[in-house]
Amino acid sequence: MKTTTINWRVYKLVQLGVLNRIGRGKFAVGKKRIYTPEISLKIKSIYTKLKKNFPYLRMCIWNTSSLNEFMIHQPGRFYVIIEVDKDAAQSVFYYLKENKFSVFIDPTQDLFEKYIPDEKESLIVKPLVTEAPLNVINRVYTATIEKMLVDIFCDDVIFAAQQGSEMRTIYQEAFYKYAVNESSIMRYADRRGKKESLREYLSTISNLRQKN
Repeated sequence: MKTTTINWRVYKLVQLGVLNRIGRGKFAVGKKRIYTPEISLKIKSIYTKLKKNFPYLRMCIWNTSSLNEFMIHQPGRFYVIIEVDKDAAQSVFYYLKENKFSVFIDPTQDLFEKYIPDEKESLIVKPLVTEAPLNVINRVYTATIEKMLVDIFCDDVIFAAQQGSEMRTIYQEAFYKYAVNESSIMRYADRRGKKESLREYLSTISNLRQKN
């Protein structure tokens, strides 16, 4: 059978929902939903304010509460993550602070322990990693599920509540419920310098894409 014929048949199977694309040249049987996080009025408002004052700013905004649907233990504290161009992070931080938001910039473990626990929902400004996989929902640039999964693996300070067995559960639930592009995960993990360690971690989760 010709390669063009095979490619056409694969394309048709994807369109029909028989196959689900999970990476470059990689497919899984069955059609899964595309992950679409909720864009709250608060997130929309913050995003709009920032774009108005920093019109050329590259930005990604999302709430860690989006991870709750994949978790067993529900944290009582959430963070609105605002990732922007590295050179603009300080300016964005001071703008939000002047507008009376509870905001922190790239917080350390020490800062978390001393200050952030007193706040139920704080804003955290961080540098945006180049080529991070983003999604556009209601004209707001937000994180894809692939980005979220890599972020919780790479940052055990902001995502302390998602570590250990909870992170394993998050990965299992995310892969089972939604179409997760492994190639996108690996590219982003590579940008964050964690490609090999994440690949090794994924290999320990033998039942990815399968319900326990």
